[in-house]
Amino acid sequence: MDRNPQAEQMGDASMLRTLAHQAQAIWPQEQALFARYALAPHARILDLGCGSGEITRRLAEAYPRAQLLGIDILEGNLAHARAANAHLGDRVRFAQGDAFALALPDAGFDLVVCRHLSQAVPDFPRVLAEIDRVLRPGGWLHLLSEDYGMLHLPDATGAVDAFWQQTVLAFIAGVGCDGRIGRHTPPLVRALGYADLRMDYVVVDTERVPRATFAGILRAWGDGFAGALAGASGRATEAVHAQFEAMAAAVEAEGSYAAWHVPIVSARKP
Repeated sequence: MDRNPQAEQMGDASMLRTLAHQAQAIWPQEQALFARYALAPHARILDLGCGSGEITRRLAEAYPRAQLLGIDILEGNLAHARAANAHLGDRVRFAQGDAFALALPDAGFDLVVCRHLSQAVPDFPRVLAEIDRVLRPGGWLHLLSEDYGMLHLPDATGAVDAFWQQTVLAFIAGVGCDGRIGRHTPPLVRALGYADLRMDYVVVDTERVPRATFAGILRAWGDGFAGALAGASGRATEAVHAQFEAMAAAVEAEGSYAAWHVPIVSARKP
């Protein structure tokens, strides 16, 4: 099994822009959810699939005495994360690692945060099993699982909905991943016997988020994924890229409305 079938796209320079725009759009609403975990000041936090370290940094600022470890499989992302977070000192570290086989001890963390990873890997329950292993009893799991069936863009003709269904979701399924993993995550967590499970939604829409930020997510996705989506669907790369640009322009148009409901699952290990 290829554990990282979207490595080329995740390692593309556009992913830094994707993660930056997503953090700007999502974190202002998401950060309030962490209060429920009531972490001790010196908590141990794992940011699994940390990417560029955008959220690792925000977590370090929210928990100024915590110890944080960011894990990612791509060394290019980690190099950026280390450089961007060097000012945080020794309490924030970054290391290369495989989410399917973490080189970490059992029960070593009070909180495991895993964001924007579940839709990019096959067999996500195996990753959950590793998370469960490294999370201490009583510790908290915080999962942001994307779901591209929950993306609602201006679409008078149905062409945009068809693009996501027939091109994007089909590509993700074709590489063995689940583009609707957001709705499938709560049952996976319940199967582990976790308690206090909650399903929350961050609403990235044109009322809560600057239009340029929302459009920036779409443009960065297009820059990173147009070639792969074209290859999988038989369309021209230029046509796929133009589709993303048209969606971004529609989001930017005053008077339009667009929304992306981003599922966040939290639960406590018994």
